[in-house]
Amino acid sequence: MKEQCAPRQIAGAIASPVVQELIKQWRAQDAHGVWDGKSDMDLLAPYILDREKRRQIPLLGDPDPETLWRLELYYNAIGLAMERATGVMVAPMIRMHHEGFGRLVLIAGRLIVVNRQLRDVHRFGFESLERLAQEGEKYMTSGMQMIRKYPELAAYG
Repeated sequence: MKEQCAPRQIAGAIASPVVQELIKQWRAQDAHGVWDGKSDMDLLAPYILDREKRRQIPLLGDPDPETLWRLELYYNAIGLAMERATGVMVAPMIRMHHEGFGRLVLIAGRLIVVNRQLRDVHRFGFESLERLAQEGEKYMTSGMQMIRKYPELAAYG
C-alpha cells in the first residue's frame, strides 16, 4: 500500500483503539486462514483512497457489496472500541438506500451514541491511515461522552 504518512504517524495510527479493532474485525472474517500471511497494512489498504482513486469510482448504480462490508466493519470497530473503553455494549445499525446514502447509528442500551448520515458511500474511504484513525477516534470519543453523560440510559437492558 502506498502511504503518504511518515512511519511514526503510521505506527501511531495503527496503535489507535479503533484501528486495532478494525484489524481484529478483518482477521475474524477470515474463517479459512486465507489472510494469515497478509500484514495489517494490507488488510487496511482498501480503506485508503487518494483523490485520484476516489474520482475513478462511479457514483451511478448500487454501491459495491465489498464497500458496504468495509463500511460495516469500520463502524463495528468503532462500537467495539467504545465498548472496551466503557464496559457498555454498543451495537451498530446501518440503513442504506441502494443509491449509496443512508443512516448509521451506534446504540448503547436506549441511548443513540453516534448518529451519522451517510452519503456517497460508493466512495467510502480515507485519504490516509492517519485520517482513518482520527475519524474513528472522533466518533469513539463523542460516543463515550454520551455514555458518560447518560449512564442510566446506556446501561439499560
